[in-house]
Amino acid sequence: MSENYNKELAISPLDGRYRAKLGHLSDYFSEFALMRMRCLVEIQYVEALNNTGLFPKLEEEELMNIHLAKHKFTMDDYSRIKEIEKSINHDVKACEIFLRSKLNLKNNNMIHFGLTSEDINNLAYTLLIKEYVEKEQMEQLTRVMEMLSTMASNWISIPFPARTHGQKASPSTAGKEIAVILSRLLRQYKKLKRVQFSGKLNGATGTYAAMLAAFPDFDWLYFSCEFIERLGLIYNIATTQIEDHDTWAEYFSIIKNINNIILDMDRDIWLYLMLGYYIDEGDKGAVGSSTMPHKVNPIRFENSEGNLQVSNSLLDMLSNKLTNSRLQRDLSDSTVTRNIGVALSHSYLALNETINGLQKIQINEPRCREELVNSPELLAEPIQTILKAHGIEDPYTLLKDFTRGKQVTYDNLKQFINELDISDELKTKLSTLNILEYTGISETICNMVLEDTRSELQEKE
Repeated sequence: MSENYNKELAISPLDGRYRAKLGHLSDYFSEFALMRMRCLVEIQYVEALNNTGLFPKLEEEELMNIHLAKHKFTMDDYSRIKEIEKSINHDVKACEIFLRSKLNLKNNNMIHFGLTSEDINNLAYTLLIKEYVEKEQMEQLTRVMEMLSTMASNWISIPFPARTHGQKASPSTAGKEIAVILSRLLRQYKKLKRVQFSGKLNGATGTYAAMLAAFPDFDWLYFSCEFIERLGLIYNIATTQIEDHDTWAEYFSIIKNINNIILDMDRDIWLYLMLGYYIDEGDKGAVGSSTMPHKVNPIRFENSEGNLQVSNSLLDMLSNKLTNSRLQRDLSDSTVTRNIGVALSHSYLALNETINGLQKIQINEPRCREELVNSPELLAEPIQTILKAHGIEDPYTLLKDFTRGKQVTYDNLKQFINELDISDELKTKLSTLNILEYTGISETICNMVLEDTRSELQEKE
């Protein structure tokens, strides 16, 4: 945020090496953003109190000050709050003191009336996360899914060598294998699209005691519920001093799932590139090795993999830590909460790296076809299954003895079939099996996933 900021001296790579890619996320995860949102929540609370009739109505000039403060939070405002915080050593109280001067209300006691710091903090953090999901994360995930949809559609009919335990297995299609990832992401996309966060506004120990002490006949429960819901959150009716953050944990779980799906894809793409099934065009002018000019490293997917692992480690810790507190609260959660943006930023960086990597990936169709054509042993599965259907005794063992540990050719496979005690019609059927066509309903599966994905992505809120 500072004009004098020197990214070369940053401790975190997020604010150093990757600042150009992630700098805009400071709108959600910086100290500046947190102070801005704290002040906004405090101001909205004053506006809500103004409609209760408990205090004299705010005058036109006061309402104008509120309007300006709501829509313009400057670096000077932030600096003033930090100066106050230095002297009192309390960040939320510093916001309150700042607003007393900024709003210049005749009755400054309306600011932070009956609240505890956690009333402001839980809402400020949650609203920032909510903004990030809506303005950044959904758009990024949508882009990933749109790219995968295009790949799946373009590759829907291309025979693709499958591997189980690293060994050659019955083929699929390149499109269907992309559709597997797409289908998994689609489930998480739906959850993320509909994720709901909770919030609380109920005082020092969640009892509304201070509010009721001042105005015992007012329905503070209804007021608080209405206030929270107007912010687009679910009201958490029963809390200690802190909001339990269970909905944060649920959100973190969704992001961990998305991270793991992308991580799974990154690693498979890395292996497919190694096997030659995919081709990486690489970045123009990029160097893959300081000594080997021919190399094109899958660096985007490797960068993504590493950042996803960092993100998931932090998200797991955040889920475990922030849903637990000693008695009413302890402050160990405060420093931990400040790392939410770190965890989410590593995920955001990872998905951007994956996006950049996917833009350079092409299917190596000739290589895929060649490997399948040169692997007649893969026909052992359909042959033994057809023989089972025709009542042949233990065809699995027959094919296992014929293929395992041996070099299978089309000639010796044909000889094997001809020596079976079966009808000539069945021999012809087995002999004409084509490994390139042995892909089941891969295309149908791919089309079903594409249809579901397009429908969901086009759905309006």
